[in-house]
Amino acid sequence: MKKGPITIKDIARELNVSVSTVSRALADNPLVKLQTREAVKELAKKYNYRPHFTALSLRSNKTKTLGIIIPQLVHEFFSMVIRGIEDHAYASGYNVIISSSHESYEREVIDTKALINGRVDGLMACISKETNDYEHFKEFVDRNLPLVFFDCICDEIEAPKVVLDDFDAGYQATKHLIQQGSTRIAYVGGPINLLINQDRLAGYNKALSEHGLNTKDEWIIHCDSGDYEDGRKRTEALINSKEIDGLFAATDMLAIGAIKNAKKIGLRVPGDLLVVGFSNWSIGTLYEPALSTMSQPGYEMGLKAAELLIKQIDNPDQTFNETVVLKSELIVRESSLND
Repeated sequence: MKKGPITIKDIARELNVSVSTVSRALADNPLVKLQTREAVKELAKKYNYRPHFTALSLRSNKTKTLGIIIPQLVHEFFSMVIRGIEDHAYASGYNVIISSSHESYEREVIDTKALINGRVDGLMACISKETNDYEHFKEFVDRNLPLVFFDCICDEIEAPKVVLDDFDAGYQATKHLIQQGSTRIAYVGGPINLLINQDRLAGYNKALSEHGLNTKDEWIIHCDSGDYEDGRKRTEALINSKEIDGLFAATDMLAIGAIKNAKKIGLRVPGDLLVVGFSNWSIGTLYEPALSTMSQPGYEMGLKAAELLIKQIDNPDQTFNETVVLKSELIVRESSLND
C-alpha cells in the first residue's frame, strides 16, 4: 500500500472491488456479501483507515458533532454537565466541541458564530452573566438548527430547556433555616438579570412570607460573580453588623466567603449564624464547619440536554419546545444545625 493516509480507493484497489462496494461494506450494508464485508473491514483495520470526515458530512448533511457553550470550564457543576452530555453524545455516535464564554457576552457571540460556521448539528448553551441580547442564538432558530438551553436560559427564544427548580431550592433552603430557629435571614446571590437568581430570591421571599418573617434591603446582596472573594467582600458589612442569624447563599463559595467573615469577628457557625449554600461542591464537605447546601444535579442536566438535542436532530420535521425541570435536594451538614 502507499505511504500516507489510506483512502477508500486504496482498499478497493487491493481487494479488486469497486469503491462503492467498499463504502457499502464499511457501512455494513447487507447487499454486500458477508465475506466481502469482513475482508474490507479487516483491511481497513490493518491499515488504520479512517473515513474522510468532510466527505461524510457533505453526503449526509450532518457532521455528527454537537456544540456546547458554557460560562466556565473550571467549575465543578459545569464539569459534571459536560460529562453527562459527553456520555449520552458518544453513546449515540456524536462528538462534542466545548466552548467557554468566560462569562463574557462578546466571547459568547464569537463562540456561537464559530460553532455555526463549524457546521455543528446542534447547540447546547448556558448563557453568560453578561448576556441580555440573544440575537446570536436566534441565528440557530433562523437556520433551523437544533438548540437547547440549560441552567441559565433565556425565555425569549422558543427552544427546549433543561433547568433546575431554583424557586423551590431557594424556598427549601430558607425554610430549613427557619425550622432551625433563624428569624433574621439574609440572601446572597448572583447577578439578578439571570432567571436562576431571580427564582432563588423568590423562593427565599416566599419562605419568609409563609412564616411571617421580614427582610431588609441590606440583607439582600447581589454579587457580580459567585466566587469566594466576592462573597467575602460583599458580605463583610452585613456580617459585621451582627443583625442576621441565618444566611442562604446562591453558591457554596459565596457561603464560605460569608462564613470566613463570621469567623473573623468571633461569630460561631453554627450557633450565632446558620448558613446554607448552593451547588454541593466537594469543598463543602472539607470546610469547617461542613457546609449545608442545595444539590445541583449537573450530570443529569447534561444527559437530558444531549437527549433533547439529539431528538431534534433525528426528527427534523417535528417541533420541540419542552422544558424539563430537575429538583434540588437539601443536604444538611454542620453549618445549619443548631444544638
